[in-house]
Amino acid sequence: MGILNVTPDSFSDGGLFFRKRDAVAHGEAMAAAGADIIDVGGESSRPFSNPVPVHEEIRRVVPVIEELSKKLPVPISIDTTKAEVARQALEAGACLVNDIGALRLDPAMADVVAGAGVPVILMHMKGIPKTMQINPRYRDVVQEVKEFLADAIQRAERAGIERSKIIVDPGIGFGKTVRHNLLLIRQLSEFHSLGVPVLVGPSRKSFISKVLGPGNQTREVGTQAAVAAIAMGGGHIVRVHDVKRTRQILKVADAIRNSATANE
Repeated sequence: MGILNVTPDSFSDGGLFFRKRDAVAHGEAMAAAGADIIDVGGESSRPFSNPVPVHEEIRRVVPVIEELSKKLPVPISIDTTKAEVARQALEAGACLVNDIGALRLDPAMADVVAGAGVPVILMHMKGIPKTMQINPRYRDVVQEVKEFLADAIQRAERAGIERSKIIVDPGIGFGKTVRHNLLLIRQLSEFHSLGVPVLVGPSRKSFISKVLGPGNQTREVGTQAAVAAIAMGGGHIVRVHDVKRTRQILKVADAIRNSATANE
């Protein structure tokens, strides 16, 4: 999954693709580099960020989705917690909803997803972006995140969303310390028992800088190490900024994972 932030303030690439033509060009470039999904978002969810009004989020993402959906052979996801944004994005050509609020932040979101019959990504987040990194605590982070996602799956099914259309995300960086993030990646296989695909988004997150030190290049190197660990742990989708490099890392990781059954 390639990240397309149509925002002025995202933590890694805020402002780079805020203009429509730049966003569309970047979406096309990620698809050409091998992205299987393009995830378009119009609101930063970095720690301590403020929410964006619905009308502004729609203004940012809908024109980009309309154009990309006509040009690209890969599915487009809308990254939003707002039902009206999701509805208009789906009408514009998106076919997947990535909800970091797991259907909790807008009571109408579940009905929009169920009514459209599209897949949905349900992510764990402790609090909201404005507050999530204020001293997050868990008794057992892996177990608590797993229980949250199990409840989210049940909530989605009760709303009429088919289980076959549900993807879960443990929410790396969303209300977690460095240790919490590392444990979730290390024990990713624990989430297989939920019976749905698992997406993980480690890309350029601050926990990497806290392990390796500051710098954009350092964050990208650390991202690829995390991607390899996620692949070896059985993750199904990785959400990243650098699609080309990630494809290369995943090709090697897949070769290693499949070596036990290879004939050569």
